Amino acid sequence: MSALTGTTRLARLVLRRDRIRLAIWILGTPLLGYALAGSVAGIYPDQDARLGYATTSASSLVARAFNGPIHGTDLGAVVVAETYVTLALIVALLSTFAVTRHTRQNEETGRAELLGANVVGRYAPLTAALLVIVAANALAAALLAVALVGAGLPLAGSVAAAAAIGGVGVAFTAIAAVTAQLSVTARGANALAAATVGLSFVLRAAGDVLGEQSADGTRVRSAWPSWISPLGWGNQVRAFDGERWWVLALPVALLLAGVALAYALAERRDQGAGLIAPRRGPATGAPLLLSPTGLAWRTQRGTLLGWAVGVAALGLPMGVAADEFNDMIDANPAAAEAINAMGGGDDLIKAYLTAMLGLFALTIGAYVVQALLRVRGDEADGVLEAALATAVSRTRWLGTQVLAATLGAVALLLLAGVTTGLGYGIVIGDPLGQAVELGGAALLRLPALLVVAGVVTALFGLLPRWSVVLSWMALLVFLLLGQLGAVLELPQAALNVSPYTHVPAVPAVHPAALPLLVLAAVAAALLAVGVAAFRHRDVPS
Repeated sequence: MSALTGTTRLARLVLRRDRIRLAIWILGTPLLGYALAGSVAGIYPDQDARLGYATTSASSLVARAFNGPIHGTDLGAVVVAETYVTLALIVALLSTFAVTRHTRQNEETGRAELLGANVVGRYAPLTAALLVIVAANALAAALLAVALVGAGLPLAGSVAAAAAIGGVGVAFTAIAAVTAQLSVTARGANALAAATVGLSFVLRAAGDVLGEQSADGTRVRSAWPSWISPLGWGNQVRAFDGERWWVLALPVALLLAGVALAYALAERRDQGAGLIAPRRGPATGAPLLLSPTGLAWRTQRGTLLGWAVGVAALGLPMGVAADEFNDMIDANPAAAEAINAMGGGDDLIKAYLTAMLGLFALTIGAYVVQALLRVRGDEADGVLEAALATAVSRTRWLGTQVLAATLGAVALLLLAGVTTGLGYGIVIGDPLGQAVELGGAALLRLPALLVVAGVVTALFGLLPRWSVVLSWMALLVFLLLGQLGAVLELPQAALNVSPYTHVPAVPAVHPAALPLLVLAAVAAALLAVGVAAFRHRDVPS
């Protein structure tokens, strides 16, 4: 029997299990790319506006760190500078989580052992997962190229930009194949892969910050750290600026090397085991674990800490960048108008800070979804059944999980506001005052996050099997409407779907209590529906 026997059948199983997730991924990526490209085209409609953007971005270290290098003043180059990092991070995380789900998670749940009882080669499960995920990246990239052309961008640059995004997904598919062999748990494998994504982002940012600005001030040549980062390779393709097609061979080379290494590591371990030995826990559990509250804190603290580090690392430079904002918009009234649409108010610095706090709230919504969906994972893994066999009621258990996610969201919002305020306050000489003001402004976004929590809870109670997919879809809709709706001038009825639309744009405008009370009431209703539905449905064994 070959080591690849059964690969085709297992690939069909992967497609069957992930047909909804893959459809959202493959169709959502080009749709998001098209929306972002249209938004950027509206903000920078002419050569003068793009020239002002390019020169400001090339000279701003903050812009280089977060957006990457700029490669000229063509519309396509500006679109890539504004959208590449967002799309690349999305496909990187989607690829790593998908690989883990169909490799290490299958071993952890015993599904791989059941499949192995049939005529299946040792490498077949991993190979099947890699084939499907690489194909998904390729198809999403092809559709993204079509979307960019449809947005009015040149064909060659659109293909190069889309291929760069797809290359990022392929590269991290290879990395996840290796991390799945190292950790004994799916959570650990995902953490290793996510840490690699974070390291790659840091290396790319360092390479772009240390890069050289061109003589005309509209381009940046990245330094060597970008070349050792899979996220940095996409920038080096230089879409819409004399495309360097040979760079696309780097993700392919990493894929081949990663697959070979994953195969070699798979030979050195038993099924269900990892090459990194799990750390021994204490002989007795902490008393705190005897309560649902303590258990919720224990299971969510690692995720919360990771999010806190990321929020703090982004908040400080975003605050510092506020001082550069005036220079950026002086040459581009359209950019000022777009920021004003997202932030509100007449003071553009406050509108910028408001927009940044809004982006943080949108991002922290992902934490809320991730934290609350652990309840579905506990149900599927049988942990919930064991917990409910004790004196813990369903209402108390679910309420504790919601409370833990809410408190985590409060902490992250406060951290986002304080760090952003500190960054801006250091520049203007008032760090304490700005930290307090923006910390309070950030907390006003909490009712919108409570609505997100209510949506996830209601879906978990009413449609548990579909709750994971539908929860992330709902967040994506909120994100698109909240971030791009005003810029794209969508109808107010569409904007009202997102809870973020109703949050007062503080500090750009004075706060209003009524919208916050309405959001809190909607959240309470959704939470009540979710808890009631959970109390009256079966919990599968």
